[in-house]
Amino acid sequence: MKKLTEEDIKNRHITPAIESAGWAKTQILMEYFFTDGQVHVRGNTVRRGKRKKADYLLTHKDGQIPLAIIEAKDAEHTVGDGMQQAMDYAQILNIPFAYSSNGSGFLEHNFFTGAERTLGVDQFPTENELWLRYLKGKGLNATQEKIVIEADHYDFITQKKPRYYQRIAINRTLEAIARGQRRILLVMATGTGKTFTAFQIIWKLLKTKTTKRILYLVDRNFLIDQTMQQDFKPFEKIMTKVQNRQLDSSYEIYMSLYQQLAGEDEQEPFREFQPGFFDLIIVDDAVILGLN
Repeated sequence: MKKLTEEDIKNRHITPAIESAGWAKTQILMEYFFTDGQVHVRGNTVRRGKRKKADYLLTHKDGQIPLAIIEAKDAEHTVGDGMQQAMDYAQILNIPFAYSSNGSGFLEHNFFTGAERTLGVDQFPTENELWLRYLKGKGLNATQEKIVIEADHYDFITQKKPRYYQRIAINRTLEAIARGQRRILLVMATGTGKTFTAFQIIWKLLKTKTTKRILYLVDRNFLIDQTMQQDFKPFEKIMTKVQNRQLDSSYEIYMSLYQQLAGEDEQEPFREFQPGFFDLIIVDDAVILGLN
């Protein structure tokens, strides 16, 4: 064993142990890069730093929700030597279970409880076991589980998928909605994809029939046009832009400027709708979500 490299350990011991526990190949992501590397500027020179990479990322429902991260070490290390790195990456990626292994067994850290335990190489948890522990740790019941996981992320033709921080925002928002939270604030830096994140949240809520009608408010007209033509384009058949303060109740998604719904002397256009007509309201630029 002591002559085996890290790659040998992964190929001969860790991967077989995971697959023997019933994890499908589509649920196992190996050599998973999740950052592009920090940008370093030195005078006129710009370069990327080292990219962060997990040895294994194990997911529920073929990539929708990451459940576990595993850091591998060669046989000259102890079973727990990779744990600190696994925990650091797990915290960045919002993953509840971290593992370290040198091929002789596994050390597990549970972020829900803070507990650690050592497992034999043939004792790695099944996907169902970790998922049930995930639901318990999140405090989600079977009905709430449907909101969180039933609908996949929308897969654009360009294969554009949520980045890890967007996925975290999407999943945390859905979990909050599933638990009955009615007001949610998402804070994301400029250029990190707030509109794309909002699109994925709306997509999932519509697909799970959690919401039926959405109002999306912004303060500038070009933002509506840009959103409808780009990130929200898949909604074009069920989406309308409020113009000239005229409202059509036959759509599911309404894009509007604040001022299009405002008025004077109790003549505000928004009063044409019953208070409960919209069950999801998103206010951009901060992306504030409020459900009735």
